[in-house]
Amino acid sequence: MDTTPHTEIGLRINGADTTATVDNRVTLLDLLREHLGLTGTKKGCDHGQCGACTVLLNGQRVNSCLKLAVSASGGTVVTIEGVHDLADGDGLHPLQEAFVANDALQCGYCTPGQICSALGALAEADAGWPSHVTPDVAAGIESAAALTADEIRERMSGNLCRCGAHRGILAAITEVAAVTNR
Repeated sequence: MDTTPHTEIGLRINGADTTATVDNRVTLLDLLREHLGLTGTKKGCDHGQCGACTVLLNGQRVNSCLKLAVSASGGTVVTIEGVHDLADGDGLHPLQEAFVANDALQCGYCTPGQICSALGALAEADAGWPSHVTPDVAAGIESAAALTADEIRERMSGNLCRCGAHRGILAAITEVAAVTNR
């Protein structure tokens, strides 16, 4: 007899309401991949060190391998499968287009986490959140359009690319940051 505690949770994932009964120890990453079949979010290190599992939870980026699914209950999750829904129109999100145009992917394994993290980083900058390299932390930053290369590198430092596509990733994020309508 299984005596492991389970909880029924509800989430809005990529625009769809979803309920699941999960073992209380299941991470958001494993819920997405193993229980719901959303395999775009990748399992890299399973320790929150590589960023491959980054998703947006209530608009903020999180390492889904470190977040228990039960603690996300009631939240809104956007995975790479739902990023195109954030765009105007039927095409790819501008950040996805910029990644392709700037050759910001090689093997593509880290790309879903890079894109979700970049969306979160741009939203943080638009909200005026400073980073470690912001010159005047008290003043914050005026918007994502004001991001320097150093700011973008710092904000994306939790996302690793083992192939070395960092220049393309920086170029893609810089391109999208310069546009006011993301």
